[in-house]
Amino acid sequence: MRMRRLIPLLCVLATMPAAAEDLLQVWAQARAADPVLRQAAADRGAQAAAAREARAALLPQWRLQAREDRENGASGGRVRTTTSSISQPLFDLAALREWDASRSGASAQSARLAAAEQAARARVAEAYFGWLSAQAQLDTARANEDAFARQVSEAETRFKAGLSALVEADQSQAYRELARGNTLAAEAAVADAREALAQLTGTAPARLQPLRRDLQAQPLPDDAEAWARRAVQGNPGLQALQLDLQASEQRIAAARAGHLPTVSVGVDTTQRRGDVSASDAGRTPTVVGLRLTVPLFAGGAVAAATDRAAFQRDAAREQLEAGRRAVLRDVRAQHLAVGQGEAQLRSAQVAVQAAERALEATRTGLTLGTRSTTDLLLAIQTLAAAQNAQTQARHRHVLALLALHQAAGSLGDTELAAVNALLETP
Repeated sequence: MRMRRLIPLLCVLATMPAAAEDLLQVWAQARAADPVLRQAAADRGAQAAAAREARAALLPQWRLQAREDRENGASGGRVRTTTSSISQPLFDLAALREWDASRSGASAQSARLAAAEQAARARVAEAYFGWLSAQAQLDTARANEDAFARQVSEAETRFKAGLSALVEADQSQAYRELARGNTLAAEAAVADAREALAQLTGTAPARLQPLRRDLQAQPLPDDAEAWARRAVQGNPGLQALQLDLQASEQRIAAARAGHLPTVSVGVDTTQRRGDVSASDAGRTPTVVGLRLTVPLFAGGAVAAATDRAAFQRDAAREQLEAGRRAVLRDVRAQHLAVGQGEAQLRSAQVAVQAAERALEATRTGLTLGTRSTTDLLLAIQTLAAAQNAQTQARHRHVLALLALHQAAGSLGDTELAAVNALLETP
């Protein structure tokens, strides 16, 4: 009996649509599965390890060497020598500056990871609303096709009743077939948009929560120049480029230090066993020494390394300037896009209302004989285009807002949650 009661319940659950996922849920999936973000984290780990490797040149070094010698001749004596060497650099400016450059590189990679996280949030939002935009276009195309199909049926009925010419039915048929082609193209766009989201999350959700239909334009607290100043100070991509320039300056200092002497202290302990003299048997001499190394000539390698580091510094400086200009342009463009959101949303709403009234008037005129089938088909197309433009305007507005925060270096989970609050309540 229990199984008989359970089977209908399972059938009902199987037919229920899957719950729609919101922007924060999709971002949580992408944060754990996005390979681009994981690559950035791995790059940061590699650079941090490189900094530790550079620091090792300034720390104590301990080597243990074992050697066995055998003499030729009748005696064939063997001597086993074990040497323990401990050294500690006291002055090595080249190694110190190289460590400084590696630490700057590690900081730059941390900034790039922060930039990658913000870029991942933006990519998730673009894929999320890209799917919604493609789905809206598909819904519009299907509604358009259905409307044209009804018009074909009505035209055929009117022709059979002798109330219209065959050309009206043929014209309606042509519009329906063209609409069918648009529907097929929209279906392909939805499939591609779904795969774009799956590329970030590993698996695409069944449905997404759309934006509210009554979405209002989001106000901006500051002007474009205030956002530009904020971007120059807070954009993590620019911070990474600034740290790259700092690291290149430090590598120039490291290369120039190749001409300088180095000083280290060492402790060497030697133990010899086997066929050794009586005076050496059982002895373990220890030598403590201060070592001064003065480089005299290295074939021009130091000068070449200095020149190479200087050219790399120049390249880093130009890259920083190019990045700064690109960020400022992006900030101003996105600020303008967000600021125009209110006018675009209002214009799209007026267009939809006007197209709805025009379609009703055209249907009435067709019944009265004052409007033609062509007028009706065009009115249907105009309403579908207005509805699609309204949906796209909403999506562009929120994406421009997120892009502005990304350019300014402030696209965090808080900003993503603010956009998530603009979605329809499930």
